[in-house]
Amino acid sequence: MSERPLISVLTPVYNTPTGVLRETIESVRSQGFTDWQLVLVDDASPDPAVRDVLRAAAASDPRIQVIERTENGGIAAASDDALSAATGTYVALLDHDDLLVDGALGRVAEEIRRFDDIDYLYTDEDKVDESGTFSDVFLKPDWSPERLRGQMYTAHLSVLRTALVRSVGGFRAGFDGSQDHDLVLRVTERARRIVHVPEVLYHWRLIQGSAAADIEAKPYAWDAGRRAVDEHLRRVAIDGVAELGPVPGTYRVRRNPAPGHRVSVIIPTRGSSGMVRGERRVFVEECVRTLVERSGLPGLEIVAVCDTVTPPEVLDALRQVGGEALRIVHFDEPFNFSAKCNVGALHATGDILLFLNDDTEVPAGASLEPLVGPLDEVDVGMTGARLLFEDGRLQHGGHVYDDGDWYHARFFAGPDDYGPFSSLLIAREASGLTAACVAMRREVFEAVGGFSEQLPVNFNDVDLSYKVRSAGYRLVWLPDATAFHFESQTREATVLASEVQATRARWGVPGRDPYFPQDSRV
Repeated sequence: MSERPLISVLTPVYNTPTGVLRETIESVRSQGFTDWQLVLVDDASPDPAVRDVLRAAAASDPRIQVIERTENGGIAAASDDALSAATGTYVALLDHDDLLVDGALGRVAEEIRRFDDIDYLYTDEDKVDESGTFSDVFLKPDWSPERLRGQMYTAHLSVLRTALVRSVGGFRAGFDGSQDHDLVLRVTERARRIVHVPEVLYHWRLIQGSAAADIEAKPYAWDAGRRAVDEHLRRVAIDGVAELGPVPGTYRVRRNPAPGHRVSVIIPTRGSSGMVRGERRVFVEECVRTLVERSGLPGLEIVAVCDTVTPPEVLDALRQVGGEALRIVHFDEPFNFSAKCNVGALHATGDILLFLNDDTEVPAGASLEPLVGPLDEVDVGMTGARLLFEDGRLQHGGHVYDDGDWYHARFFAGPDDYGPFSSLLIAREASGLTAACVAMRREVFEAVGGFSEQLPVNFNDVDLSYKVRSAGYRLVWLPDATAFHFESQTREATVLASEVQATRARWGVPGRDPYFPQDSRV
C-alpha cells in the first residue's frame, strides 16, 4: 500500500468454516469508512479451502494482505505476524469468526480524530448465533482498571495505537487464548488516553467450539489470563498474586497490605437491639466481637461513637469484648450519622479509617482485610465491601448512579446471582460505596472534608463518594471483603426530601452510570 491507513485490522485464521470466514472478511470490506488495511494470517490451517478463501479476498481488494504460515504457531504467533505486517496508525483486533458492525470503523475513526492522544479504545459488543439471532448485549463500564484485572472485559472491539503495541513487545508467546488480555494490560499501563465508545460495534459469533458459545471451551486460556494478570501486578508494583476466579474467565487479586498500617474502625451506635436468626442481640456487641475475632485488620482500633442513650450495660459489654482495641467516644448531639462519623475520625489514631454500621457482622471464615491492600495505591480513594442480608441476599454490590437516582447494584440479588457478565464476582470500580462499610486513607478523608453534616441520615455516603471521585480517586468494590448487614433494624428507614434536594443541588441528577450501565433494579 502506498499510503499509511488509519486502521489495520488484524485477523489470525485457523481452519475457519469457509462460509463464516467469508462473512468476517465481508464485514470489513463493507465498512463505509475506507481507510483500512486487513491483515489475515493463516496459521497453517489443515483445510486448503481456507487458503483459497484468503487468496481470493486478497486478489479482490488491494487493502487485504494475506500471510500464510508454514507451521502452526498458535494465535499469539499468528497475531504477532499480523502486527508485523500492519501499516496503520492503529490496529483493531478481529477474530476469524466474528463480525464488525456496519459503520464500526467509521465510529472508531471519529473518536480518534477527536483526541490525538488516544492509545487504546474499546467498544460494547453482543453475540450472534448461526441463525442470526442477537443476544448478550454487553454494555461495558468506562475505563475500569480493577475490573480488567478481574476479567478481560474490554475484549471486542479493541483498537490500539500500533507504535505503542510494538513498543511493549506485541503479542507474547505462552499466552494463547488470553493474548489480547495480556496485550491490553501492557498497553494500558502506558496509555495516555483510554476511550470507551458505549455502542455495540462488534458481533461475537456463537459457533461450536468458540469461547462465546462455551466459556469452558478453552481452559488453557483461563490460566494464561491468570499469568497475564500476575505479571501485570509485578510491573505496576502491586504486592499481590493473581488467582483463578470463581468462574472461567475471572480472576481474584490477593494483595499484601504494606506493613505498619493501623486501621481505625469507626462505629456510630446507640446500643440498639433486634432479632437476628431468631435470637435477640445487641447489634454493636456482636459487631465488635466479630471484628476482634475475624476481621483480620492490621493494628485494629475500634472507635465506638455512642449516643448518651446507650445503656450502661452495653458500654460495659463493649469494653469486655473490645478489650484494648476499643475506645468509647460519647456523643450528646441530636442524631446525625455524618457528625458521628466525623467525631469518630477525630478521635481515631489510624492511618486508615473504616466506617462501619453497628448492625453488621463479620461472618465466620470471612475477613475485612481485603479492604486495606488497594488503599496502598495512590489513586484508590475508597474501598467497599460485599454486604449481605441475613438470608444471604445481596445488600451492597456498589452504588449505581443512573437514570435520575442513586441505588445499590443488584439489590436483593440471590447468592447464585453472578451479576451481569460476572460483575458481582470480581473486584471493580464503582460510582459510589455505602458508608455501612467503607475504608479510606485518613489523608483522603480529610482532603475531601469528611462527611457532610448537612446530610444527617441519607445520601451522606453518596455525597462522600462524589467528593472522592471528583478529587481524582478510584472507588473499588471488593467481593472478597464480606459482612452481614442487618439493614434498617437500628433506625427507621426514612428518606428526607431535603436530603434528596441537597444532593441534587450539589451533584446534579444522575444520568448514565459509568461503571455499571448494565444494571437493572431487582
